[in-house]
Amino acid sequence: MSYAIDPELVPWLDMLPAVRFTDHEGLLAARAGQSELLAAMPTYEPANPIDVRDTTVPGPAGAPDVPVRIYTPTGTTEPVPGLLYVHGGGFIVGDLDMFHSSVLRMVDELGVVVVSVDYRLAPEHPFPAPVEDCYAALEWFAAKASELGVDPDRIGVAGESAGGGLSAGVALLARDRGGPALCFQLLGIPELDDRLDTESMRDYVDTPLWNRPNAIFSWASYLGGTTEVSPYAAPARATDLAGLPPAFVTVCQFDPLRDEGIEYARRLSHAGVQAELRLYPGTFHGSSLVENAQVSRRMFADEIEALRRGLGLTG
Repeated sequence: MSYAIDPELVPWLDMLPAVRFTDHEGLLAARAGQSELLAAMPTYEPANPIDVRDTTVPGPAGAPDVPVRIYTPTGTTEPVPGLLYVHGGGFIVGDLDMFHSSVLRMVDELGVVVVSVDYRLAPEHPFPAPVEDCYAALEWFAAKASELGVDPDRIGVAGESAGGGLSAGVALLARDRGGPALCFQLLGIPELDDRLDTESMRDYVDTPLWNRPNAIFSWASYLGGTTEVSPYAAPARATDLAGLPPAFVTVCQFDPLRDEGIEYARRLSHAGVQAELRLYPGTFHGSSLVENAQVSRRMFADEIEALRRGLGLTG
């Protein structure tokens, strides 16, 4: 199928990595290629001093500690908002380093404390391990808010792709367990629905970076063969979305995940949740890797502005 991709993105198509998660060998190749992809990505140099440190936090009951990376803007005297960041990668690839520059840029723009989570990956660690790792990190973050210089009433969660789906799962867990109150959720091009039955998911079998075959392998790896799929694994299955924090949802035009993101935003709005949706024409899943394209710059600016509002920043 041919796609009317944004002209600024077209020259980069042949340079972007060919992501094929159709079997275990493809997964291993993708993981091995992470360092190569990272080396090709531009390194962000913050304009403001940011303290970055790696540590571990207590994991879910009976599970190992969870590695996290904490980003703290230096020189702040008053408590600032906090953001739990959940990286993408189809539940099966990705780590703290791959999204390091993106988080640095976010902290530099907003002046907030970010805790980025290095959750366990499927298929070695299927659901519920990844989302429970993220929730454990949220509980630690909220408990340590004062020590981290964070306003406990202004903690949000954000993620992209699988990280967007995990962020939505964390928001559901926090609501249902009476856990830390989240003030905002940013769901960037989120992976939300294992049923794979939207129009975009059925049709986009050969789109760049992400497509239906990748999605099939991603969900099979994450769910580990379970037949009773929890809404904390696939938030699109949640029957009640009331009482969730305000949301900002982004989707790309030529992305198999497009329609599930649109539908989730619609359902949030219908449930009385303040939900804002942005669809970017001519884009594909992960096209924001082409940072200099005008549409990519607009996507990032929109996310920063949404976080600024959602986290209660006035500056």
